[in-house]
Parts: sequence; C-alpha cells; structure tokens
Amino acid sequence: AAPPPSAPGEPASSPPPPQPLQYSLLLQHLVGDKRQPRVWDPAVLGGIPCPPKSEEQKMVERVMESCPFKAALACVGGFVLGGAFGIFTAGIDTNVGFDPKDPYRTPTAKEVLKDMGQRGISYAKNFAIVGAMFSCTECAVESYRGKSDWKNSVISGCITGGAIGFRAGLKAGVIGCGGFAAFSAAVDYYLR
Repeated sequence: AAPPPSAPGEPASSPPPPQPLQYSLLLQHLVGDKRQPRVWDPAVLGGIPCPPKSEEQKMVERVMESCPFKAALACVGGFVLGGAFGIFTAGIDTNVGFDPKDPYRTPTAKEVLKDMGQRGISYAKNFAIVGAMFSCTECAVESYRGKSDWKNSVISGCITGGAIGFRAGLKAGVIGCGGFAAFSAAVDYYLR
C-alpha cells in the first residue's frame, strides 16, 4: 500500500524501516541454492597480471613434467637420502668395523669409516632404484589414467612393492604390493 499523500505544508513522512533479514534467507544466498559462484580473476581483484609464457618457459615446464626427468630426480634424491640413512644407521650400529675373527680387537677409525661408506653406498643404490621405479611407474600410471590423484600413487606403490618382493617369491610379492601401496597411500594422504 502506498503511503497517504502529505499535505502541502506538512513535512514528508519517512519511508518505512526495512524488514530485518531472516537468517534462513541469508544462508540461502551464502551457502544455499541461490549462491552465485565467484570467478577468481586476479586482474579483477587488483592482483598482479601474469604475462604470457615464452616458448623457453613452456619448454622448461614440459621437460620438468616429463617422466624421464621425474625418474632422474627421484633417483638422485633416493641416492642422497639412502646414503645419508646408511651412514646414520652405520653410525649407531655397535658392530661397525669389528672383525668377527677377533672380536676383542678395537677397530681403527679407518675401518669404521670404510664400513660406514660401504653401508652408505649400499643404501644409496637401493633407495635410488626404488625411487626411480616408483617415479617411473607413477608417471606411467598417471599418463595412462589421465588423472592426478591418490590412486596413482597407490597403484604405482603396489606395482613397485610387488616387483621388489616378487624376487623372493609370490607371497613376498603380494605382501610387498600391499605394504608399499599402504605406505604410498599414507604418504599421499599426509602430503596432500
């Protein structure tokens, strides 16, 4: 209903106060069906505009996303991590440098360092092989599936663990598959 017209000498009446918003109507616009999706455009929000990438930048991105580069990176990282882990475990092992023929002889520093280096190299090689196998398998699975999600690491973990364990038999291969897949799923869950 329209307000009654005011007389020529009377002051105009103020409009009626707005109705208070109901909480449920407000929720419908914020999280309900009437919510409008927002497009996040940094240029509209005052962000820094990104210039188009050059051909060199695109080429570097393609190389870094390629399977051989990922495998080489995992191999080098595994070698370094395995070497550090091997030296650490040799450092806390009380039997490093001891000769089983003469258990009462104290080993020299040279013998202890030699054993630590041998254990470090052994661990480094094993970690490098496992890292390269896992990375190659994960990249191949991701390329085949066309998706990048947690299933890729679980599948590639199962394949890698099964291949490593299969050298000791079928049962060891199945246990390796399950164990490595579970470990990959846990790592992927905590990293993502």
